[in-house]
Amino acid sequence: MNTTDECGCTCGRLRKTARIASRLYDRHLAPMGLNVGQYSILSHVARMDSPSISELADALEMERTTLTRNLSPLERCGYVTVGAGVDRRSKSVTLAKAGKTILAEAKPLWQKAQREIDAALGEATKRRLHEELDRSIGRMRAAFSEAY
Repeated sequence: MNTTDECGCTCGRLRKTARIASRLYDRHLAPMGLNVGQYSILSHVARMDSPSISELADALEMERTTLTRNLSPLERCGYVTVGAGVDRRSKSVTLAKAGKTILAEAKPLWQKAQREIDAALGEATKRRLHEELDRSIGRMRAAFSEAY
């Protein structure tokens, strides 16, 4: 019995989909000692060039406290450094040399997981899903901006 379908729960469907995808990515990234959440954080730090914790949390749609907790193991492994930000009240996150290395080594594994999901969905479904998710993210941000 699929109770998510019966109750029409959007959140349940999104969470189920995310868990299925996360398991696949985690399995592929496991040889590197990373999970998909850590890979995502490292990728964002690399693209954003030393963002503040607040900027990074916003980009990832995460609470700052959750991000700080998730940064701790990456910092212990030497993948990122968390230091003083632009002003004394903020902290910035920088990708360390080891972080650049692990990200480069993990990327082919992430890409393999991506190809598997794309193949399972098919090109047309993947494209429509991306379009709908992007549109939905924008709508929910606008509708629920006061929740932030």
